Amino acid sequence: MLSVLDTLQKNCVFQFTALAPATGLLADELSRRQISQRHFSVRSEAGEKLPFDVIEQRLSGLLKELRPGILHANSLSMSRLTGQLATAALPRLKRTGHLRDIIRLKKKTVSDLNRNDGLIAVSKATYDFHVEQGLDPSRCCVVYNGVDTERFQPRDNRTPRSKLFPSVPAGHRILLNVGQICLRKGQLDLAKSVVGLLRDRRDVHLAIVGQRHSTKQESVDYEAAIQHAFTGAGCGSHLHMLGYRDNIPDLMNAADLLVHAARQEPFGRTLLEAASSGLPVIATDVGGTAEMLRPDTDVILVSPGDVASLQTCIDKALSNTELCRSLAASARQHMETNFTIKSAADQLAEFWSIEEDCATT
Repeated sequence: MLSVLDTLQKNCVFQFTALAPATGLLADELSRRQISQRHFSVRSEAGEKLPFDVIEQRLSGLLKELRPGILHANSLSMSRLTGQLATAALPRLKRTGHLRDIIRLKKKTVSDLNRNDGLIAVSKATYDFHVEQGLDPSRCCVVYNGVDTERFQPRDNRTPRSKLFPSVPAGHRILLNVGQICLRKGQLDLAKSVVGLLRDRRDVHLAIVGQRHSTKQESVDYEAAIQHAFTGAGCGSHLHMLGYRDNIPDLMNAADLLVHAARQEPFGRTLLEAASSGLPVIATDVGGTAEMLRPDTDVILVSPGDVASLQTCIDKALSNTELCRSLAASARQHMETNFTIKSAADQLAEFWSIEEDCATT
């Protein structure tokens, strides 16, 4: 949503008010864009999930005060919440939501989603998955995410590579992975494939950008296993856990290859950004990835969880400069033609059936 706000506001299509936590990265981005914010959270100050009646009371109070024409929920969980709202006592408004996940849902959750006036799926794979679970197809359509092709573009890196990756020797190759550290993103599969590659060549480094958000023990163990894959093989210096970064365009311009080993991916923003940056991509054939990037033309696709095939494809790409150049050029052109921010904004406005004059959401 943040990626299309600038375009929608510039064209005076919407006046936005964001209902979101008062502090954090999202609040900072909203403030930078001068978007009105009202504090809303489903959690207490101690971080515990609030009872539904308290959440509903808080949200209903804000809606009665703001009287928006549209209430858009930007995630599956919030789309369920908007579907659950008792609207009889509220001002008339259109309730819409975004489906950005591919996960199994309970029948009650699907029923709640179906009470919204409309839903957006970020890929046909996401749409099909939810319809198979009982989502009303007449309430849902596909709107692909867009990428800022100006911010993410091929360029000689303005920040020296030696500054971005100070411990990587000159001439060595950098594989970049960007995303939350968790099982569904497949970083352990990627770690194993790189460690296997390092048995035959010592010029490969894996840089992982992202954080682990879950505090569950299985998630803690998963992050530790990624690091142990390298240290246990005696090649710990070839893994670079970079954590959260706000200079992703620079990192993509400095890397040699983006490798996305996800086991589930509705429509990965990281893939859009890498393709737009002119960074060659290897990805798993899951979710909406093949809807975004054309196999063997824009991307090398491998089966999820196939460590051996992933290792082979990485080695092939690193050993074939012309292949990487061709994939990167084709993917960049594909982004410019089909997945711009303007395209995403236009489709979102059409979904909301907004007239030319300004509306409030």
